[in-house]
Amino acid sequence: MKHPIRFGVQTGQQMATWPQIQEVWTKADALGYDSLWAYDHFYPIFTEPTGPCFEAWSLIGALAQVTKRARIGHLVNGNTYRNPCVLVKSATTIDHISGGRLNLGIGAGWFEHEHESLGIDFKTVRGRLEALDESCQIIKGMFSDEPFSLSGAHYQVKDAICQPKSVQSPHPPIMMGGFGRKVMLRLVAKYADMWNSNKGPDEMAELVEVIRRHGDDVGRDTSVIENTVMMPLGYKAAKEKDEFLCAVVAGMLETTPQEARKAIMLGSKQECLDTIERYQKAGVTHFIFMLMAPYDLDEIAGFAEDVMVEFR
Repeated sequence: MKHPIRFGVQTGQQMATWPQIQEVWTKADALGYDSLWAYDHFYPIFTEPTGPCFEAWSLIGALAQVTKRARIGHLVNGNTYRNPCVLVKSATTIDHISGGRLNLGIGAGWFEHEHESLGIDFKTVRGRLEALDESCQIIKGMFSDEPFSLSGAHYQVKDAICQPKSVQSPHPPIMMGGFGRKVMLRLVAKYADMWNSNKGPDEMAELVEVIRRHGDDVGRDTSVIENTVMMPLGYKAAKEKDEFLCAVVAGMLETTPQEARKAIMLGSKQECLDTIERYQKAGVTHFIFMLMAPYDLDEIAGFAEDVMVEFR
């Protein structure tokens, strides 16, 4: 396969303290996790939005200094929050600070309440996708050697430059998140080096095929894209946590708890290996575990020592 099996951790930075986040990133880095991710939100999601939540770019700038080997990034930046030219400058800065370990995540944006509260234009679905397309053009253009200009419906950029250039050439890998089959996955086929969704293995296989067909249309071999899945981790979970995770994911995916189990890294070592195999057959090779505070360090350690070691 073009891409090896990899494992990552996303720490949604809500309801957490800086020492807690620093501890889990340092631990996961030392355990050999391949990627570490924050999210790009200003308020907590899926819960009361008035709680604490750290800003994403400031956070990973600091976390780059307490990690040594894992790749770092955001899963994913909301395009609506980030002017693409400023995003390129931020990404280049963190790429230098981290020694070339940045993955640049980007998506169309979805949390409407956050936009309304902070006075950020939410746009229509079509508008957000059009803006994302223009942003990707600007991002790739600014990472090139020449000044970049674009006169679009959403952005007007004239002779934009980025100096210094990123450590990684031609640019940090672009991770795109989303699963809209007609437009979003076409943008993935055009621009992404990595792609993320949260679906079960059967649907992920369908979406990988949709991306491939879009790639045929735009003239790109999409096998170069590293397909990733975000899911909860419930390694050797107690019955109560097992049932809770299945219920939560069933609600997110609008399916039954039994079907939701297939989209969770859940159970014994062998059950986890079986889950990895199902996703691998679907074309997915990078597993990213979404964690919320308080973080279970013993669980991520146990998974690394028992399961990850099988792929090293």
